[in-house]
Amino acid sequence: MKFAVPVFPGSNCDYDMVNALRDILNVPADLVSAQATNLEGYDAVVLPGGFSYGDYLRSGAIARFSPVMAAVKDFAATGKPVLGICNGFQILTEAGLLPGTLQANRSAQFICQASELIIRNSRTMFTTAYENQTQISLPIAHGEGNYYCDAQTLAELRANHQIVFEYVDNPNGSIANIAGITNRQGNVLGMMPHPERAVETILGSTAGLGIFQSLLSHQREGAHA
Repeated sequence: MKFAVPVFPGSNCDYDMVNALRDILNVPADLVSAQATNLEGYDAVVLPGGFSYGDYLRSGAIARFSPVMAAVKDFAATGKPVLGICNGFQILTEAGLLPGTLQANRSAQFICQASELIIRNSRTMFTTAYENQTQISLPIAHGEGNYYCDAQTLAELRANHQIVFEYVDNPNGSIANIAGITNRQGNVLGMMPHPERAVETILGSTAGLGIFQSLLSHQREGAHA
């Protein structure tokens, strides 16, 4: 399985992601320019955290117009996995690949801490390594992580089991405690917590490994189907 990690001006978690994939999970991963126009040859895309284009206007609002995002949309349309973490989640909502929006934290302050999450859907291609309704801890680091959507969208997210992660303590004020959602097809996941920062014991946790292990298992199962 080969991963593409698009890099936008201002990305700061791209090398963390590549390290997690290459050095911890031993899978191929490439940094891909925001100017790239196709993602041929890749099996999954991960949009990393950071401050793309300085987060001017709104977080992710400028990155959505990068050439690589047209390629990401085409990639997602084929059913292949796309994962957006923190700023990557913000970009996915701005690009229309996920519903809702990420707003300023309720405290109006940047939050950097470990956060407790509950797995609400362990049947996605990103979460099969976890048990449903179990609790894990992952780091968060964001100023605009307050997820919001209207009542109809929230009802649809619930009805279609698109809410994958919920906060236990809801540090940013997200509606319905939402920490991560998928698109209706289930192949695009956006999440504010950073699983790539929880892949080694020396980092304090390996709880994030399950995201990537789930994707690898999904790929293997698909190859043998």
